[in-house]
Amino acid sequence: MLRADYVELVGRALSEDLGPDGDITSESVIPKDSISRGVFVARGQGVIAGLEVAAYVFEALDPTVVFDALVEDGGRIRGGGHVALVAGPSRSVLSGERTALNLLGRMSGVATATARLVEAVAGTGARISDTRKTMPGLRALDKYAVRAGGGINHRFGLYDAVLIKDNHLAAVGDIASAVASARAAVGPRVMIEVEVTTLDQLAAVIETDADRVLLDNMGPAMLAQAVEKAAGRLTTEASGGVTQENVRRIAETGVDIISVGWITHSAPQLDIGLDFT
Repeated sequence: MLRADYVELVGRALSEDLGPDGDITSESVIPKDSISRGVFVARGQGVIAGLEVAAYVFEALDPTVVFDALVEDGGRIRGGGHVALVAGPSRSVLSGERTALNLLGRMSGVATATARLVEAVAGTGARISDTRKTMPGLRALDKYAVRAGGGINHRFGLYDAVLIKDNHLAAVGDIASAVASARAAVGPRVMIEVEVTTLDQLAAVIETDADRVLLDNMGPAMLAQAVEKAAGRLTTEASGGVTQENVRRIAETGVDIISVGWITHSAPQLDIGLDFT
């Protein structure tokens, strides 16, 4: 993850929380010269992501605050486990506490959800991928967290890969002309993927210059047929209706990638708190 991915975001988050008058609670209650130490504690087990972002929250507020990570991003933590130590002026630590916890908890929640699916498909060869269903403004962080959880990233936006979906086809009319037009526009190095819902559509995609096919909302039996038809010709991606309970069965069809929207748009935060020592 690049520093540029979160510097502006953290600045906006702190401004949102502190407003024009700052942390009036800490400033009115805590002596200016008070120094405190604290520990970030996981309230449940999961996979950590976002330590660099949390550290920058305090750096942006007060460079004298020291933040020491005790685990690495992608590391597993048990309930009660210590994630990081923080020390410095009490007012500064308290002013950054919630922003740091919000970002760290969200990113760790995404990493944890991803890791559970990765574990569920272990040994099948299928990879777990995210989608563009990320929180607006947080995409770089969400996608980094997916990688920390052992997943892979789909396209980052509309700009770095072509994905021809049902509405594109409705506007254009047919798969062959859509793919031909896209390839002429983007050249040979940009990935082109086509979403299909039937085996007939898949057959049409196989005859084009597409690189990948998205098999949308197909049951395991149809998925297995689709994978067999596309073998050696297209990378296959399954999407739609993926759950913790059925992801293994989907993976066992032989599909290459399983993309899951809820690991970024609905993953619960990993509960992490800051306890002063």
